[in-house]
Amino acid sequence: MKNLFSFLLLFFSLFGQAQVERIEPPFWWEGMKNSTLQLMLYGKNLAAYSLNIPAIDKIEVHRVENPNYLFVDLDLSDQQHGIVDINLLKKGKVQTIIEYEIKVREQRPNISSFNAADVIYLIMPDRFANGDPSNDAHPSVTEQPNRNDKDGRHGGDIKGIINHLDYLEDLGVSAIWSTPLCEDNDPRVSYHTYAQSDVYRIDPRYGTNEDYRLLADALHQRKMKLIMDYVSNHWGIEHWMVKDLPSSDWIHQFETYTNTNHRKEIHSDPYATEIDRKELLEGWFVPTMADLNQNNPYLLNYLIQNAIWWIEFAQIDGFRVDTYPYNNPKPMTLWLEAIRMEYPDFNIVGEGWMHNSIHLSYWQEKSPIAAIQGFDSKLPSVMDFTLNDALVKTFNEKNAYWEHGTTRLYKNLQNDFLYPDIDNVIIFAENHDTNRINDFYPEFKNYKQMLSVLMTLRGIPQIYYGSEIGMTGKKEVGDGDIRRDFPGGWPTDVQNAFKHEGRTPKQNQYFDFSKKLIQWRKTNPAVHFGKTLHYIPREDVYVYFRYTEEKRVMVVVNNNLENQSLALSRYSEGIAGNTQAFDVISGKSFNLPAVLEVTGETTLIFELSL
Repeated sequence: MKNLFSFLLLFFSLFGQAQVERIEPPFWWEGMKNSTLQLMLYGKNLAAYSLNIPAIDKIEVHRVENPNYLFVDLDLSDQQHGIVDINLLKKGKVQTIIEYEIKVREQRPNISSFNAADVIYLIMPDRFANGDPSNDAHPSVTEQPNRNDKDGRHGGDIKGIINHLDYLEDLGVSAIWSTPLCEDNDPRVSYHTYAQSDVYRIDPRYGTNEDYRLLADALHQRKMKLIMDYVSNHWGIEHWMVKDLPSSDWIHQFETYTNTNHRKEIHSDPYATEIDRKELLEGWFVPTMADLNQNNPYLLNYLIQNAIWWIEFAQIDGFRVDTYPYNNPKPMTLWLEAIRMEYPDFNIVGEGWMHNSIHLSYWQEKSPIAAIQGFDSKLPSVMDFTLNDALVKTFNEKNAYWEHGTTRLYKNLQNDFLYPDIDNVIIFAENHDTNRINDFYPEFKNYKQMLSVLMTLRGIPQIYYGSEIGMTGKKEVGDGDIRRDFPGGWPTDVQNAFKHEGRTPKQNQYFDFSKKLIQWRKTNPAVHFGKTLHYIPREDVYVYFRYTEEKRVMVVVNNNLENQSLALSRYSEGIAGNTQAFDVISGKSFNLPAVLEVTGETTLIFELSL
């Protein structure tokens, strides 16, 4: 971009100048399926001016409570790329000419949006790698770097991610989900960037908008994908629009501060009260995050266009939407429909931290649960928090009875009929808000079991940066502890775990196993989109199959402390006449025996063949 707003202001006047400080979106494209663009112009007393655009016949100007704003609808159905002059007038005389750019659309990369063939790698960019120390601080934002503060900014940035794509490609992951990268100007704890202060600008401590596009391009060159973390529920109180609201209903406001009740299940609760529903949807997530009112039509248009702008500008491959059930669901269906009209195959996953499959499945489009209420979210994907619950408990429980151990996995999958598209759910054992999986399972053997299950169940697996080298962290110590710096990401680091020779033997043990499993997963369509067949656990041994007509995978999860002997005749339906097995981890092939001996606390993955 020529500059942040990509327009040039030419001022001339007999009586004064119209000071236009911002115009958003900063530019647009010809040939969009929705031909109406709503511009937001901001500056001192802009509502006192009239407006015309000689090149565009159909325009409509809207004024709101705050006289510093103009919202302008443009019909671009016949508009070609180029510069469009926007004239601001007072008493019939032109005061300001804004040169607004309409660009030529690029052809999108020939890469699908994220799906069950992918493994997603979640990065907290401030803590991953510092590729450009010169941008650790910036005069336009407040918080300065302090790597000694676990809650401070540490200097990781977009360049740091780009510099280590070789590492990620070697590990085998095929998609990156970065926590938000847009500007967060909170005076403290701004590194997580969920309290954004400008949603058209990459935080300068991470880099520039152009750097973000470079990251997408670099990933696409490797046939990898970029997922943007989008926040539609709230902005930070430092957001420039929150500081000068377009209208009083732009955000939800109360006589006294009101926090959300966090009871996301209210949406699907047949007995929920309106006061509880209002508190969920309109209460603030935390005092530093203003809750947005998606029922305001100008705000909703703003969010729709902002999302489309980032997809088109950066050529990203998917969205992860933060705190999805805290949004007002009806306008959010319009947000989703608008995005998917422009990009029909664009995948979007909503975060809904709930511990019951019924309430989770409510949010996936065409949900039979939501249909009872006559609701369809239009949201393609959800995050399987119930499987997360099972994964963090299963391997610490040695219990052959009905509720615990591997039965947790078995019973979780029994509820898969609730989801209209079970392949399009995100499955995970940890993220940036949970304890590290290596704290749940400090022994490597249990990490191996967890990852073996995660990489072979239905859905789209997501892993968290650094777990593949054994990184730990406890949420009860503080968020900074589960978001530690990746060793080797800073020039002054003594150890560089991005390199084989820089890792400890234990770190290489974790990395090598993770790499082998993730790289293998890329080659096997049975664990991407195959069907599932599973058996009731016995003696805390869970056996399941993933299969297509051409491929068949057998997974044996022995959570028992003792070795187990499995008579394979019981599993004949899953084995389906195959006689040969290839052990994915050991690399050995063998004839299937009548009785399979399985070591205690071990998970085996076999590719079967005739």
